[in-house]
Amino acid sequence: MDLLKGEAPRATYFGIIYAAACVIVMPVLARAKRRVAAQLNSQALHADSHQSDICAYLSLILLLGLALNAVLGWWWADPVAALCMLPIIIREGIAGLRGETCSHAHF
Repeated sequence: MDLLKGEAPRATYFGIIYAAACVIVMPVLARAKRRVAAQLNSQALHADSHQSDICAYLSLILLLGLALNAVLGWWWADPVAALCMLPIIIREGIAGLRGETCSHAHF
């Protein structure tokens, strides 16, 4: 709604720090999950590792939107970032509803 109304969202420095931490931590966590999944021969943990990858992608999009708003004053970057997340979220939601597993990378 902010994008349509032209209303600038507040800059959130806590959000920037949190998103940056997720961008760093989630790929490391995903690799560790894949390593353990291979050792345990666990398809469930392997699938969960891909969800950690997706979380990293979404965090990167979030970080870009928040940072562009806070640093450059591009108020529209935050809601545009949310719109950029939609295809990923919709694809994952549809796959989940269909009962598809994350046995391989989507990206």
